Amino acid sequence: MALSFQQLLVAIPLVLKGGNVPSIVGEAGIGKSALVTAVAEKMKAKLMTTVVSLSEKGDLAIPVPPLTETSFLDTKNYGRLADVQFGYTHTLIQIIQAAEQQPNQPIIWFLDEFNRGSQAVQSELMNLVLQRRIHDIVLPRQVHIVLAENPDDDMAGFEKTDYAVERGDAAIKDRTTRLVMAVSVSDWLSWASSGAPRAHIHPLVQKFITQYAELLYPTTRHEDLNPTPRAWHRVSDNLYELVQLPKEQADVLMFDIFSGDLGANVARQFVQFIVQQLPTLTAQDIFESKPYGPKVPHVIDEKFKNMDELQKLTVMKSVLLTGQLTIENNAARLSRLLQLMSPDSQYALVKQLTDSPVLDQLFASDGHYANVLYQQIMDVATR
Repeated sequence: MALSFQQLLVAIPLVLKGGNVPSIVGEAGIGKSALVTAVAEKMKAKLMTTVVSLSEKGDLAIPVPPLTETSFLDTKNYGRLADVQFGYTHTLIQIIQAAEQQPNQPIIWFLDEFNRGSQAVQSELMNLVLQRRIHDIVLPRQVHIVLAENPDDDMAGFEKTDYAVERGDAAIKDRTTRLVMAVSVSDWLSWASSGAPRAHIHPLVQKFITQYAELLYPTTRHEDLNPTPRAWHRVSDNLYELVQLPKEQADVLMFDIFSGDLGANVARQFVQFIVQQLPTLTAQDIFESKPYGPKVPHVIDEKFKNMDELQKLTVMKSVLLTGQLTIENNAARLSRLLQLMSPDSQYALVKQLTDSPVLDQLFASDGHYANVLYQQIMDVATR
């Protein structure tokens, strides 16, 4: 049976507290690394990561020649012998230093892509996982080891998988607790909406997956590139940057950038969704129509009212970037539109202004509507 993200947030600390080593098994891109990061945050642990698939034999401890005369031993029958010492990887040194500096803080050593490392590397890690030691170095008591693996076809439930993995040693399997991770759309969306100062995942990606949950991690995969939770994370990061570009430039780049993570079919569907969701009002639309006061209905108001809250928030953020908010006509219009947003959207917008020079400009202005807008912002901030 597979466990969801939220269930594993409980299960992994439980296994660690029991003195055992959890091995998280799951398809590529479903969020194993994000899960371990969340576990470390929950346990208030320092997280150290070694990507085993990128490791070479000797990376953990490399023999180095003796450095002083005392490193040599003269024997009666075997001549002069060198007592070879080991140079330890920087990650292990960091772990030892962290343990000495904060002896009560847990440390998680995450061995990612464990079974994609070579047999030689896995063998070298045996003592680390099984005996908690590397040569003469014993891991500090507060160090917890967590493994992550891709499935191989000798694992129950993954008989048809075809990952390029090295079969795990029987001793490793016998000494670790296998926890199979499943993709949970509700868990992913809960994680996606968290984060600061911005959500982990762009709100438009969240909205798309809410409507098309099957596309978070499709079970049927036809192209060489297909959506995964990790791919959607990259799409989100790129989308945060794309919306900062001029619309004409973003429109040209959007499909090619998204298809590089999602494949052409899903990217085409996502781009169509994005185009439908993007705001239809620009700063020019808002500022350059006939002047009006904050209490006078206007055609712009009607367009704005018909948008959902995400669109309203996107419009207002883009308008704020234009500056020139102390101009009376502009301040009056923004004051009116701010009133048409929900309390939550108002607060989200005002949070964006915390360190913005706009506030100082409005405060210093002699204009009536600039003062009205400033007071509105302060009221929302202290609500």
